[in-house]
Amino acid sequence: MSAAEEVLVTGGAGFVGATLVRRLVASGHRVRVLDNLSTGDPVHLAGVDAELVKGDIRDADTLDDALRGMTAIIHLAAAGSVVGSVADPVANFEANVIGTFRVLDAARRGGVTNVVQASTGGALIGDATPPVSERSLPKPISPYGASKLAGEGYAHAFAKTYGIRTVAIRFGNVYGPWCARKRGVMNVYFESLHSGVPLLIYGDGTASRDYVHVDDIANALQLALENDRVPGGMVLHAASGVETTLTELADLCRRAAGKPGHPIEYRPRRAGEVGRNFASYDLAHELLGYTPTVRREDGIPRLWQWFTEEVFRDCGPPPSAAPVSGPS
Repeated sequence: MSAAEEVLVTGGAGFVGATLVRRLVASGHRVRVLDNLSTGDPVHLAGVDAELVKGDIRDADTLDDALRGMTAIIHLAAAGSVVGSVADPVANFEANVIGTFRVLDAARRGGVTNVVQASTGGALIGDATPPVSERSLPKPISPYGASKLAGEGYAHAFAKTYGIRTVAIRFGNVYGPWCARKRGVMNVYFESLHSGVPLLIYGDGTASRDYVHVDDIANALQLALENDRVPGGMVLHAASGVETTLTELADLCRRAAGKPGHPIEYRPRRAGEVGRNFASYDLAHELLGYTPTVRREDGIPRLWQWFTEEVFRDCGPPPSAAPVSGPS
């Protein structure tokens, strides 16, 4: 295991960052966060002993300044929506491909040799018979998936060319507290349950995902940061290993909210979204000691409680406009 690091966390004021930065600080690492606050929020880091710098990863000078004195990077900043990438593939490319290249190149210039970056499993691999793993052949079917595959490619190239120890962690579908600005399916379902509008299912409800709690993702990222025995260029899946269909997820959310009979509406399946997906985390377990600890039956009710206490408490019912939701 490596000693305490001086860690730059890009996108660290966002959903995953809010949990990760707390873990890193509690473990003795000194943390600086670089975030353009497009989806992040300084409130997410209130009371946390971490420096927050507002800036964009696509600006080389900003990155160079943020990296001064740092010994490691955890790269979370990204445009994370499949649907958004279909609507605006250029913006997705600029944030995810150019942004990731800028981060890696700043590490090269600054002599930083420990870089952990967030990637994705389902969107990057595309339609494949699950469980997917590091041996699955990537065939992305959305610009978002393609952008993450490009980021992994650059990380591998920088590892082999410049000796940077890069580790890409492919997330399952992450859920948990601090996610109010994320437009994932659980957020939309909880908002619908709160306001009384039907839950929307795109397709016939058999589309599936691997829903993994943010506590487990933050643990995987920290393990990858600290375990210097993992060679550069590695790609690892951090997942729950459990397949959850959209119909099952809707039922879990309805039960968590105490509204098992809440109505559901079905809409046509949307372009760019994978059918079935869940992942094996065997390699991450072998190399990092990663094992998921939060079951969906426990984590989803906990998230509903968080929404009730932190999101719905003071704002009243949200607007009843039709929500946008898929199995992302």
